[in-house]
Amino acid sequence: MSTPSVGPEIIAFYSETINESERLTGSADGVLEMVRTQELLRRHLPDAPARILDIGGGPGAHARWLIEDGYDVELVDPVPRHVEEASALGIPSTLGDARALGAPDDSYDVALVLGPLYHLLDHDDRIRALREAARVVRPGGLVAAAAIGRYASLFEHVATTMLTVDRVRDAVADILVTGVHAPGRKGFTSSYFHTGEGLAAELDEAGLTDPVVFGIEGPVWSALKATEQYAKESVVGTAMFQAALTAARLAEPHPDLLSASSHMLAVATV
Repeated sequence: MSTPSVGPEIIAFYSETINESERLTGSADGVLEMVRTQELLRRHLPDAPARILDIGGGPGAHARWLIEDGYDVELVDPVPRHVEEASALGIPSTLGDARALGAPDDSYDVALVLGPLYHLLDHDDRIRALREAARVVRPGGLVAAAAIGRYASLFEHVATTMLTVDRVRDAVADILVTGVHAPGRKGFTSSYFHTGEGLAAELDEAGLTDPVVFGIEGPVWSALKATEQYAKESVVGTAMFQAALTAARLAEPHPDLLSASSHMLAVATV
């Protein structure tokens, strides 16, 4: 089997275009994503000090709070900048690809796949990454995988008003049909946008047991983005932010609201 490689446009995007270390702290919808991801993971994680492999963990946004919670965390990511930033925080970090992990079989209690599925456009690559996550987790352990929601770009570009720009409208229209933001298109790097059913089906195909999918930000995250867009100030900590967080929690039992979240989190056992 050939060794996989991450597309150079993805490496360049995270090395030169955006600062991933600020994504979950620099805007209200980013903070909402962080708070809800913490809530959902803490609900399902085994007790500390379980061993966690944070696959595609970026610069360590989640690894840092997990270590503070008492977990034994290691991080692997394909972007050198991310590995350097995570290592500077004291997080054991190595370069690597989610589709070909260097870790031995059954060596962790939990595998987090909170980024790789975003940028694996090929179905077989996503299944390969999920199977790798399952391989390194002991029987009975947990795999948690995040995905971008199929309709996230539609909601986001209404909030930013960019949906009226022809190239943006065309890109969003393609995502709604195919789930793919193709290489070379502006605004984001190569990406795949899941439906909830599709995410659950991929975990099932990868051999994981009883996958359950949650909406992370809930149905009104884009209202936070739109408000900050026009007010030009943060709404983190305001009554509006608390209302959005409450809405995300209330939406959980209602499958019809799953597709309104910007991101989804699937949890399953090995």
